[in-house]
Amino acid sequence: MELEKFASSTQGFTRSPLGIIALFIVLVYGFASLVVGLGSGITEHVVPLIYFMVLFPVIVFFGFLWLVAKHHNKLYGPSDFKNEDNFFKAQIASVASLAAATARQYGDENVLNNVQLQEIVDVVSKTTRKLKLEKWKNRVLWVDDRPSNNVYERQAFEAQGIEFDLALSTSEALDKLLKNRYVAIISDMGRKEGPQEGYVLLEKLRSNGDLTPFIIYTRSNLPEHKKMAREKGAVGSTNRAEELFQLVMGVVSNGL
Repeated sequence: MELEKFASSTQGFTRSPLGIIALFIVLVYGFASLVVGLGSGITEHVVPLIYFMVLFPVIVFFGFLWLVAKHHNKLYGPSDFKNEDNFFKAQIASVASLAAATARQYGDENVLNNVQLQEIVDVVSKTTRKLKLEKWKNRVLWVDDRPSNNVYERQAFEAQGIEFDLALSTSEALDKLLKNRYVAIISDMGRKEGPQEGYVLLEKLRSNGDLTPFIIYTRSNLPEHKKMAREKGAVGSTNRAEELFQLVMGVVSNGL
């Protein structure tokens, strides 16, 4: 391939972290192959190069597995999406909605300081996903007898392509779960049915063998309540909008 054509073909790779990694691997392995094949006077050093060429693909393979397992949401850039403008608009919309939700929780829009806003931006900036082909992998069941309290939170998710079914009670939630499949369930804790109805729903699901990831969104954020939720089989429990966003999007992105 001519140098000019090679340079033009590599431009597309530089638009995302995954492409840069691939380009780096190709260049390193390519130069090593050229040195072994065309180099002269390297007889004494050819063995280390051969070992490098044999081991390099193995190291890259396991490194890639680690990246996919631990940092999959950082492997894509805006150019990986059909419309880069839509990507940025989605991120901004999610930040704005989470900021509004956080401000409402404190009861005063002016109480949202720079540190809190930066935390929200950081959480959203780490969230990069593509819509899944299976509709259920983009759909969440939200169980709350007062859904009007979570409007901003849902807007933050909807900006990322997440859809919701709402249930006002445990019985309604169980009925919907019999008819539909969801990637995750968000539930409040206390409802008209009881002060720990979130746990009641979770225990019924687990006793029926339903392992749908379950996140509790409640008023308490005490460590002991978080621990108890995990012990009962929930992914987590929080009263913070940005932490809820992080928990749910982690489940959705992993496709669990």
